[in-house]
Amino acid sequence: MIKIVLSGCGGKMGRVIASCIEERNDCTVIAGFDVNQPVLNAFPVFTNPRQCEDLKADVIIDFSHPAMLSALLEYAQRTKTPAVIATTGLTPEQIEEISAASKKIPVFFSANMSLGVNLLVELAKKATAVLSKDFDIEIIEKHHNQKIDAPSGTALMIADNISNILPTEPRYVYDRHSVRRKRDKNEIGIHAVRGGTIVGEHEVIFAGNDEIITLTHTAMSKNVFATGSINAALFLAKQKPGLYNMGDLV
Repeated sequence: MIKIVLSGCGGKMGRVIASCIEERNDCTVIAGFDVNQPVLNAFPVFTNPRQCEDLKADVIIDFSHPAMLSALLEYAQRTKTPAVIATTGLTPEQIEEISAASKKIPVFFSANMSLGVNLLVELAKKATAVLSKDFDIEIIEKHHNQKIDAPSGTALMIADNISNILPTEPRYVYDRHSVRRKRDKNEIGIHAVRGGTIVGEHEVIFAGNDEIITLTHTAMSKNVFATGSINAALFLAKQKPGLYNMGDLV
């Protein structure tokens, strides 16, 4: 039985993950971190990782807020606990912080925990290798009206993976209305839609002369992300220090 500490347990994703774990027999939540205590759960909840130094967890799942990252990584390294980082909206400096921590403990980091999204990334890379010479590439992401960061971490993850395939590094364009000019060939447009209760939709458009190819992933519930993060935790609990992602899991 894998013992999990759930960071951000009071948030929407935290509650979904806790619910999913309750239905499994291969793992359990022994404690949670959340700045908004109290949170009604079947496990103790702490507002600060320093309050539970004696916990003997096998792995941490973090679906909290970027502001919590430093304290969480400090706790993980101090207690030598593997950490699954699923929080989005991180800065480049925070991503470097994750990379540094992975030299001491196992760290699983992905902008999206859905297996389907990561398959979409691989398909987009293959399509880019074939189409990039004659096709323009645009990315559209859609999320609920409560999401704070834009564009989504997943949209940027898709763009970064496409960029690695292109012969020259592209320029990301987020706001076309501010500049009146024709589209540059060496760019990727990234567009964010916020509304209602959209769980998450990502579309990659390859637009050529007289034909359009689209790759789309739609999440129907947050369970797909919860399941992915739990599977990542079970995987990570058995690994040596290093930086892991969905490619390692699948």
